[in-house]
Amino acid sequence: MIPIYEYGKTPEARLFARMDGAVDVSAAVAEILARVEKEGDKALLDYSRQFDHAELTSLEVTRAEIEAAKAQVEPEFLRTLEEAAEHIREFHEKQKRTGFALTRTPGMVMGQRVIPMDRVGVYVPGGTAAYPSTVLMDTIPAKIAGCPEILMVSPPTRGGTIAPAILSAAAIAGVDRVFKVGGAQAVAALAYGTESIPKADKIVGPGNAYVAEAKRQVYGRVAIDMIAGPSEVLVVADGKSEAKYVAADLLAQAEHDKLATAILITDSPALARAVAREVERQLALLPRQEIARASIDGCGRIILVKDIPEAMELANRFAPEHLELCLDEPFAWLDRVKHAGSVFLGRSCPEALGDYFAGPNHTLPTMGTARFSSPLSVDDFVKKTQFLYYTEEALRGAGESVARFARKEGLEAHARSVTLRTEGEE
Repeated sequence: MIPIYEYGKTPEARLFARMDGAVDVSAAVAEILARVEKEGDKALLDYSRQFDHAELTSLEVTRAEIEAAKAQVEPEFLRTLEEAAEHIREFHEKQKRTGFALTRTPGMVMGQRVIPMDRVGVYVPGGTAAYPSTVLMDTIPAKIAGCPEILMVSPPTRGGTIAPAILSAAAIAGVDRVFKVGGAQAVAALAYGTESIPKADKIVGPGNAYVAEAKRQVYGRVAIDMIAGPSEVLVVADGKSEAKYVAADLLAQAEHDKLATAILITDSPALARAVAREVERQLALLPRQEIARASIDGCGRIILVKDIPEAMELANRFAPEHLELCLDEPFAWLDRVKHAGSVFLGRSCPEALGDYFAGPNHTLPTMGTARFSSPLSVDDFVKKTQFLYYTEEALRGAGESVARFARKEGLEAHARSVTLRTEGEE
C-alpha cells in the first residue's frame, strides 16, 4: 500500500527521494558509438540483428510503407491524431520568436536573428513503449520553428517494421524521413551520420538507459534536448478533492515505469487515507498492474502537511515534472509555483490531457531539473545570431572607450584594431 508520511516527522530524504535506476552502461555505449562512427550502415544493420532480431536490407522507411501503415490504423484514431496535432500546433505557434534590430544612435545598428536548425533528429521508442504522442510532441515544434529537414529513428520489430501508429503520427506531424534503427546506435547515426542517415544538428526524444547515455556522450558533437529520468507526478489536493480521481492520477503515472514517482501532498488526513484505499482498489483493475505496483510500493507516497501553503512549498522543493493542483481557485495558486515542468489546474484537468491532447508539450524536465530547465518548445529548434554595424563616424565616437577597455585587459592588438581606424596610428 502507498505509504502515508507526516511532514516534519519523516526524514526529508525519504519524502523527496527519487529512483533513477541508473546503471553504468557508459562503456557499452561508447563501444557502440565508436563502431557506428567507423562502420556506418554496416554496424547499424548488425546491431538490428543483435538487439532487435530484425534482418534488414535497408534502413529507410519508404513512402509506400508509411501509406500502408496508415491504412492499418483505425480511422477514429487517425482523426484523434489529427485533432491532437492541431492542438499542439496551435499552442506552439504562440512560442515563435522574431529577431530585432536596435539603432542606438545614427550610424549604429545591432540586433539578433532567429534561425532554425537545418536538420533535427527525433528518437521515438519502439516495442512495448511505442508512443505516437511523442512523435507529435517532438516533431511539431521543430516544424513550426522552420527546420528544413526532420529525421525520425525508431527500433524495428522482429519483422523489420515500425508500429503503424508511429508511422501514421510521423506522416501527420510532417517528418521528412524515417529510419528503422533504435538504441544507442540510432543516436550515433544521428550524431555522426552514416551512408543512409544524415548527421543531425540536434537529437530529441526519450529512450532507455542506453539512449540516454548515448545522448550524454554525443553532446557537444550535436545538441540534445535533455537527459530524462523516470516520469513523475506530484498532486497537491485539499479535502474537497475526490479520492478516486486523485488515485487514478497517481496510477496514471505509476503505470509508465517501475521507477516512476507518484506523490500526493494534502492537508486532509481523511483524503490521504481514502486515496491510499482507492489506489489499492484501482490497482487490481490495471493491465499494467505489475509495473504500477512496483512504482507505488517503491516510489509512491502521500505526505500530510498542515496547510496548502506548506504543500506548495514542498512542491517547489521537489520541482516535479507534472504538478496537479486539485484545489479551489487553482489560478490563485499558480503564482506560487516556481519549479514545475507542466502545471495542471483544477480537479478536472488530469495529467493525461497534457500527455496526448491539450496542446502543451509533454517532453518535460524530470529529476528536479525543472529548477533550471523547461519543457520542449519551438525555442529548442532555433539558434540566435547577433549582428552589428557601425559607420566610420560612429566608430570614432566609441573608439576611445573600446581601446581603454582592451588595454585594461592587456590586449593591445584589440585596442589597435580600433585606434588605427579612429586615430590614424601606424
